Parts: sequence; C-alpha cells; structure tokens
Amino acid sequence: MSTWKILLLAGDGIGPEIMAEARKILDWMNAEGIASFEMEEGLVGGAAYDVHKVAISEDDMRRALSADAVLFGAVGGPQWDDVPYDARPEAGLLRLRKDLELFANLRPAICYPALADASSLKRELVEGLDILIVRELTGGVYFGQPKEIVTLQNGEKRAVDSQLYFEHEVDRVARVAFDLARTRRNLVHSSDKKNVMVTGVLWDEVVRRVHAQDYADVELQHILADNCAMQLVRQPKQFDVIVTDNLFGDILSDVAAMLTGSLGMLPSASLGAADESGRRRAMYEPVHGSAPDIAGQGKANPIAMIASLGMMLRYSFDMGDWADRVDAAIADVLAQGVATADIATEGARIISTSEMGDMILEALKKQAT
Repeated sequence: MSTWKILLLAGDGIGPEIMAEARKILDWMNAEGIASFEMEEGLVGGAAYDVHKVAISEDDMRRALSADAVLFGAVGGPQWDDVPYDARPEAGLLRLRKDLELFANLRPAICYPALADASSLKRELVEGLDILIVRELTGGVYFGQPKEIVTLQNGEKRAVDSQLYFEHEVDRVARVAFDLARTRRNLVHSSDKKNVMVTGVLWDEVVRRVHAQDYADVELQHILADNCAMQLVRQPKQFDVIVTDNLFGDILSDVAAMLTGSLGMLPSASLGAADESGRRRAMYEPVHGSAPDIAGQGKANPIAMIASLGMMLRYSFDMGDWADRVDAAIADVLAQGVATADIATEGARIISTSEMGDMILEALKKQAT
C-alpha cells in the first residue's frame, strides 16, 4: 500500500472546524488500513500572517510542493482588512494555485434529493442537478500584469487589472473539460465574452480548434458568460460541463452553488498537469469562504469540506470507489432529515458541525461493511 502525503491547511474562520471533520475520516481510513495517509498541518491566510507576517510561509510552500495533495479550508476575516495588500489572507491561496501550477479548477454543483427544497429555485428546476464547472485558475485577470493603482499628475487615482491569456492556457483547460465530459453526458458549454473582450475571441478560437482536432465526439456549445449566468437560474439542467476563464468561473460557480441550497455544499479540486506517471499536483477546498460571523460556534456546514476530501480520493489517490462512498454517506445523512442551519428546510433537525461530521463518518462506516 502506497503512503500518500497530505498537507492540511485549515486557514481562518470556520476553516479549522470543517477541517477537523475531514480529518476524522482520514484518521479512520488510516486506522482501518483502508489507506495510508501521512498528514502534516500548516498555516495559511490570516493565521499565517499572525505568525510569519506573510499569507503562507516559504516552509509551508515547500511542504505543499512536495505533498501528493493539499487539503485547504478557508482564509480571511475582518481582522486582516488592513494588512499590506501582498500579505492579505487571499494571497496565500493565490500563491498556492500559482506555484503549484493548478490550472484546472473543478467545481461540481450537485443537488442532493433531500435538499431540493433548500434551493432558491423551484424543486423541478434543480432536482437531479449535476453540473461540473471547469474554471481556468492560473491565468486571466487575477494574475495578469500590470495590476496596480497609480496616482496621475492631476492627483486622480487610476486602477488597472489586466486580463491576459495565452493559447496554451486555454488549450490545456479545454482538454480537461472535454475529457471529463466524456465520462459524463458528453456535453461542454464554453463560456466567454468574445463580443466585448479580445481574450474571449482567443478563448473561443482555441476551444473550437481543440474540439475539432481531438474531441469531435463531444457536443460543444458556446455561450456568453452573462447569458450563462442567466441560464443557470432559468434552466440549470441544460448544462453538463461548463468551461470558462478565471473571473467568469469564480462568478458562475457561486451562482451554481445557490442552486444546490448553499455555498456550504460545494467542493472543488484544483489540478495541475499530469507528470510521466500520470500524477498531478492538486489542492482540494470548499468553495465557500471563512464565514467569520459564525466561526467557533459549531454552526458551519462541513459537507463541502468532506466532499472535497472525496474529490481528493478520486483524483489524487485513484480511490474512486471510496469517493463514491463518501458521496453516498453524505446523501444518506441528509435523507435522515438533519441539516446544518444554512441548508435547513421546514421540519429539518438542525445539528452542529461536529454532529454532521460524526453522522457522515458513521454512514461511511456502514458503506464499508
């Protein structure tokens, strides 16, 4: 049995609480001999700034680079609003994505049957929903240069963010989307703003070329990003895989989150390029933020964190059967009529973060028998 190295970066706010629930599952899998995980813990975000005055230390970056996978909680909080821009909590997350070269962000939006009424849309629009958003993660406006605020000669300030894409960046993320579509319903929507952005023109050109050359068996449709947002709340089940750039992927995945009932339900995987052995650097994290308003109160929903662990089993450790069992355990618990406060519908019994984690672990143990 291979031993896999995992770096746990809990972060800020509710991050440590939800990470503790994921850790329960990893510890149980180790104890049962199901897998062999060697786990280390590090600091990121505001927690790292308080100790090191940076959003992630060089030592923890080295550990992230040597790990088989990084499991990440959440970063940020009002107490770090006034820290230098380069040391803000989110800078740690951005550096991890950039230095690990995690260019493909996978964000599934699945509506569990028990949560169809928790969505802001009608049950018939979301019941059975299963969308995968593939977001380009290391290019675009979040990393383009110049990125600056300058004071002009007349005293007025001017801010610049640069939207920048290279052909190879679009090519490689498009291939990830097409490959994943082949394992699903064989449909890809490519979303951009080619009507007003030249980066959108290039995006469209490259996706069309990749499709024609190597993926003609996959159905490809093109949709403008603003229309895609509208269609996600109008008729979401028309989508299977959506591939889009960094900025639009950030926005569209949050729209998709609310279709499932809560941001607390969405996991994600961020993947790098495959090496000669087929392995990829990877980081797994819930889509939601650090929710400082409920931190330390036992109210956080750990499901996205646990589902991110499931994605880690699937994509980093070739344990797809156990990933399926994690998903099934989550569904089993929700079907019992329990919920954390963010996903509670009428008649649901509201339980704490740790209670939800314990129930999912018990359901997983039953899946193993």
